[in-house]
Amino acid sequence: MGLLEFSKLPINTMVGADWKTFKAITNGRTIDPAWRNKYLLTKGVCRLLSTLAPIQENRYQKLLADKPLEHAPVFVLGHWRSGTTFVHNVLSCDKHFGYNTTYQTVFPHLMMFGQPFFKKTMGWLMPDKRPTDNMDLAPDLPQEEEFALSNMMPYTYYNFWFLPRHQHEYCDKYMLFDDITPEELRVWEETFTKLIKISLWNTGGTQFLSKNPPHTGRVAELVKMFPDAKFIYLMRNPYTVFESTRSFFTNTIQPLKLQEFTPEQIEENILSVYTKLYKKYEATKHLIPEGNLIEVKFEDYEADALGMTQRIYSELNLPGWEAARPAIEQYVGSKKGYKKNKYKYSDRTVSLVEEHWNYALKDWNYQL
Repeated sequence: MGLLEFSKLPINTMVGADWKTFKAITNGRTIDPAWRNKYLLTKGVCRLLSTLAPIQENRYQKLLADKPLEHAPVFVLGHWRSGTTFVHNVLSCDKHFGYNTTYQTVFPHLMMFGQPFFKKTMGWLMPDKRPTDNMDLAPDLPQEEEFALSNMMPYTYYNFWFLPRHQHEYCDKYMLFDDITPEELRVWEETFTKLIKISLWNTGGTQFLSKNPPHTGRVAELVKMFPDAKFIYLMRNPYTVFESTRSFFTNTIQPLKLQEFTPEQIEENILSVYTKLYKKYEATKHLIPEGNLIEVKFEDYEADALGMTQRIYSELNLPGWEAARPAIEQYVGSKKGYKKNKYKYSDRTVSLVEEHWNYALKDWNYQL
């Protein structure tokens, strides 16, 4: 158990941003009085730590900037709470893969310099379980990269954690890329490529394994960047996804936000963003070359994780199944007693899901 509770963090994750990014995200935005002290403390720590960012940039330019990627990435897609974390953790047992770590999400500019000290401090302070679902937390464990990207540039969807009243703006511009400018998109591409190279350098992998729900809305751009990329798309019962996402967002946004945001607004945004993400994926998945996409119901994966993982390797023609199998089998076996959250759907939940997400229930053949 770390010294700090996630719900009572005195700062938020922007402490690890470079100063230019911090200013771009917060300039002109309203910081509500209740979170002014958190903002000021985060700003002060960020300003101090960002003085170290040029050291990494110099090392990156010298060691990694001109180094080509050996393989196109593998992307685990799906709405939040669709099982992406479990699949990501299973696949990351394959040492062929490299990934973004939890430490990297907060301190992406302190990867090639100062990591031992800052990682040890982070591990000492942070809780060892996620507050929403009891999944393990540790600095070196795999993590989705959107938090890291939000500390490397201002053009990411996860700015909404800090400034939730602008969530739809961030969704349309930086998750769906509908209103993004060419210059912003260029910076996004360059920054994401940099993150991939540093992740591989850090973990020793040769192929980047991505788990990042916002990428579900960026398929067209990802295929353009990586024509040979592989995609795993996870579906899950929409009733469960709604309940679980509401819990996840409600618990996660509290220590990160700098603006007031009500439970009703959280619900409204979940319902709306789910639809936007679903429609964007359905409209763009045809761009993925044949043989490079597999769609999986999480309930099927959960019932037979080892068998479904072998199927993913086979259908996507991923290398190294036999070598990776013992580690994957051991990890899957260790999670058999894992205590999951159980959801008993209220009448209101059923009504909201059926009113707003009925298309998903029908397309994926889910029912109560």
